Amino acid sequence: CRPIKMASLDFNWRPRLRNYEQERQRQVAATGAPEECPQEHPLLSTVVTTLEPTPVKQTKKEGKKAKDSSPAPAPGPADPLSAAQDPLSLPPTSDPLSAALLDPLSQAAAEATGQSFGGRLEKEKVEVVRDVTFEPWTSKRTTILSSYTTSEKIPITTSFLSNEERERLETKAQAAVGDKVKHRLEQLDDLEEGSVKETLNLSQQDYIKKIDDLNRSLMGAWDNDQRVKALKIAIQCSKLLADTSVIQFYPSKFVLITDILDNFGYLVFDRIRRKSTYMPPGSVKPVMLPEDFTSDQVPESGKETCRNWFFKIASIRELIPRFYVETAILRCYSYLTDREYTQALIRLTRMVRGIGDPLVAAYGRAYLCRVGMAVAPATRTHLMPNFTDYLCTISQLNGDHVQNTLAVQHLDLPLYLHLFEPAVEWILQCVAHQASESLLDDVMSKIKEGTCSALVLNAALICFSPEYISQRAMQFAELIKDCEETGLPKYKLYASLGNCVVSADPPQKERLPLLNSVWKSVVKFRKPTEYIACTQVWIEYVAKHFSKREVNTLLDDIIKHLTPDRTFESHYPELISIINKILLHMTDFGVLFSMDKFLPFVDLFQKDIIKVEVCKNVARAFTQNQSEPTSDPVIMNAMMYLCKVMHDSLNALSLDDERRQIGQLICGFLRRISFGRDFEQQLSFYVDARSTFANLDAVLIHLVHSVNLLAMETRRVVRGNHTRKTAAFVRACAAYCFITIPSLGAILGRLSLYLISGRVAVANGALSQGDAFFKAATNSLSEVPQHMGKAVPGKPVPVSISQLPSFPYTACFYNIKYACRVPEGTATHVSSGHSDTAQKLYLGCLCTCIWLLVK
Repeated sequence: CRPIKMASLDFNWRPRLRNYEQERQRQVAATGAPEECPQEHPLLSTVVTTLEPTPVKQTKKEGKKAKDSSPAPAPGPADPLSAAQDPLSLPPTSDPLSAALLDPLSQAAAEATGQSFGGRLEKEKVEVVRDVTFEPWTSKRTTILSSYTTSEKIPITTSFLSNEERERLETKAQAAVGDKVKHRLEQLDDLEEGSVKETLNLSQQDYIKKIDDLNRSLMGAWDNDQRVKALKIAIQCSKLLADTSVIQFYPSKFVLITDILDNFGYLVFDRIRRKSTYMPPGSVKPVMLPEDFTSDQVPESGKETCRNWFFKIASIRELIPRFYVETAILRCYSYLTDREYTQALIRLTRMVRGIGDPLVAAYGRAYLCRVGMAVAPATRTHLMPNFTDYLCTISQLNGDHVQNTLAVQHLDLPLYLHLFEPAVEWILQCVAHQASESLLDDVMSKIKEGTCSALVLNAALICFSPEYISQRAMQFAELIKDCEETGLPKYKLYASLGNCVVSADPPQKERLPLLNSVWKSVVKFRKPTEYIACTQVWIEYVAKHFSKREVNTLLDDIIKHLTPDRTFESHYPELISIINKILLHMTDFGVLFSMDKFLPFVDLFQKDIIKVEVCKNVARAFTQNQSEPTSDPVIMNAMMYLCKVMHDSLNALSLDDERRQIGQLICGFLRRISFGRDFEQQLSFYVDARSTFANLDAVLIHLVHSVNLLAMETRRVVRGNHTRKTAAFVRACAAYCFITIPSLGAILGRLSLYLISGRVAVANGALSQGDAFFKAATNSLSEVPQHMGKAVPGKPVPVSISQLPSFPYTACFYNIKYACRVPEGTATHVSSGHSDTAQKLYLGCLCTCIWLLVK
């Protein structure tokens, strides 16, 4: 320790050694009390909360007053050490400086927001998204509602919407508080006995509307402090899940009813949380429980309220509503203890075994797994028993109950098994989430032990990690081959297996045997829909792991299957997907276009719009992946064919954006064709391209620039000294440009190209060709609108014309004089009395001469 000087005396401070164990033993021996671990810090103030018993009878006014008041903490014994509190231990608002920084309006808005929307936000957090591999219930819910529909009348029986019931509820609201328990018991008894019932046969839309009305009724009853009515609505909604009279609609009914139950569970949880207050350390004011509270923070009153709800639900006599309502408020177990979830989930899992209908039991297990994953994601002991219990119910499908139900509703077994698909997939998704490979082996062994159901096998392929599936791809292929096809066709199983082996690579030695094993079964499918569904998936596996030979074989097989009766017209989306997957994995277009079945496969698209889109995809992939120039005739011919298809699809009604998009793709193809030093072959290619793409100005402009660049490249090779052959080639390039430019529609584009091509011709010694370009540019001035005086960006037309050279066989300033002699009536830009173009021409000529003299 640092010495402290005090009155010229030095003191060395030394801490006194203490033996805390001996002091604790002496204190226990002196007081005789057992030794206990302190629950709170000894320096914190002691807070004692007194709970007064509520009287049995009290007036309405007194009850309201008692309800509005909150218990005040009683002052504890004075602690001399706690009298001087540590400033750091005080709450933020105890600091006067911090309190001054708080905006009263912001603080009031925050409190109002917390009271109004805190529960809503917490409700949104109930369903936690585990990761990207776990499909959330919201997306699953939408799929179920859109897939399972019916046109039949759906019966619905309610016992809480009649006028008599409304009168009784009003009587209950007017009754004294002391009779509240009596009224609740009477209402629950009437509910169980079903004294008042209302049965309706509704269409699907009316049924959904009725369910929405029930949800609003539950919310309204809860907001009006009618807890018994809200519980009755939840119970009656749960009873609807026992009705399978319109069995095709049962999955959608399950979704609608469980939405109400989720809402009810949230309301109960939020009410208990708002009624439970605790005293945070260092505070003298009780506050509401935080979102991440523990059971130790919940006061005894909150726990008593929670137990009261569970006791109410336990008194429900029917199994299905008791199970569903308790599962809905399963999250409330967090108020009682932190270790109750496991026991409750196991008990509810065993409770489902008492449901006799296998379809109702399957969706009950799915709901239990969903709620369990939301409230206790780390608890997994109940998941595998739910799956094994479902496997045990498969044998019930051949029982009298199921067969009679199918006979009454005129439903065959495959369609009935299709109703199980969402429930089984959700159960297995919960089982497979973050599971190990050993768990997959256990699932496979249980599938092999019982009846190898295609429905269960497909759910395993979808839910487990693709890496695990790919390592056992051959085993799954054998299981698919031997499984029963009832409930789910085999082509869906092969498609699911294909998605797994595409996402994760199987072992190298199993790739070809796996393809041969699967394809032997795929080619036997007679229905084109089943065949193309498998091919659409497995073509990516072949393109990813094998050569062009296997891909070409598959394309040939697809053409043979879809050509009869023009079946391909019904499967354009699948065929487009096949093309895109091939382009994704085959980036060598020399190999791609060398397959003799690729272009015939493209010709399967008979609709012009669809074929143009396919050609765009191929051209776009070519421009992205073909980084090096090529002169391969196979690539050139194939791409010329595809680009011609895009070009010929344009007409007078085509949009400018469509023209621009196609023009960019064609220009991208032209940029990647190069013959190196064979300039004559390059010019010949440009001649063919001009005749093929004559209707696109963007392509023609690109061709003119490419030919001018070719002429300048020739000049660079010969270093400016042209031979007879190169001079003839340069004149041929000038002739190409002179013929191509007039076909452009934009006058400014033509002027710019005339000037550029003229300069290129003059640079290469082709003076007569350059003179022709400049004269053509001068003659084009008559077509320039008067308000547009720019031939090239940043350079006015008159100045550009004034800088044109005069040739030896012409008079001085021949071009300037020629431009000024443009006949009146046609040269609005030069000879108009309102234009100063002539003056600009002469001034530009004078500036040019001065610049030459100075230089």
